[in-house]
Amino acid sequence: MTPILMLQEAATQALPEQAPAQTVEIADQAGQAADAAAAAGHFNILDLILHASIPVQLVMLLLLFASIASWLIIFRKKRVLDRADKEAEKFEERFWSGAELSKLYSGATERGRSAEGLEAIFEAGFREFNRIRQRRGVDSRIQLEGAQRAMRATSSRELDGLEHNLEFLASVGSISPYVGLFGTVWGIMISFQGLANVKEATIATVAPGISEALIATAMGLFAAIPAVWAYNRFATKVERISTRYDAFSEEFSSILQRQAHADE
Repeated sequence: MTPILMLQEAATQALPEQAPAQTVEIADQAGQAADAAAAAGHFNILDLILHASIPVQLVMLLLLFASIASWLIIFRKKRVLDRADKEAEKFEERFWSGAELSKLYSGATERGRSAEGLEAIFEAGFREFNRIRQRRGVDSRIQLEGAQRAMRATSSRELDGLEHNLEFLASVGSISPYVGLFGTVWGIMISFQGLANVKEATIATVAPGISEALIATAMGLFAAIPAVWAYNRFATKVERISTRYDAFSEEFSSILQRQAHADE
């Protein structure tokens, strides 16, 4: 047998023995790569928070409290505004149903019951109108102006109660992203500072610190977005209620003006 034929036969016999070993090695490498990808895709947020630096943890705690307080205000403010809207609608139905003003006033001043919203505005205006009317020789214009002042003051108090805590939502919505950004900048600064003692810096070295820092920004957005949405929605609703109060005050002033002229 010639040397060439002997080499071809040896290569043909060695190929089937090496192929399975190479296949197993490639499969092991692929499995390790898949495991590494799976581990990188499933991280524990709680571990990142607990291993963050103390300033970043304080920032996260502050944002958590701001978010909880915002949600409490959101639920409470929604209930208050919905109740004010429903009470205004019910009182307008009674007012324009043809009931006597004296009966409406008696119902608003019942013992153990406090008037709110439109009913409080009506009660203040009608009380001041009757008080001035009892004086002798008082001009009808003075009666009307006194009733209007009383209604404006009561309307301002009612709107102030409806707007209570809205400024907190505005502050959380505008400040929280910057507070979270401060935590992120601080965490990244600490991560890069730790590279001073490392000879060979890789992405794996700084990745955990950067991940911890970025959670602060995420928490800032989590606190800010609902607060901004709620503030815009509630501010618009308070503005509509304010317009409703003003319209009622003008219409009731017209009624009082006609009654004052009738008394003359």
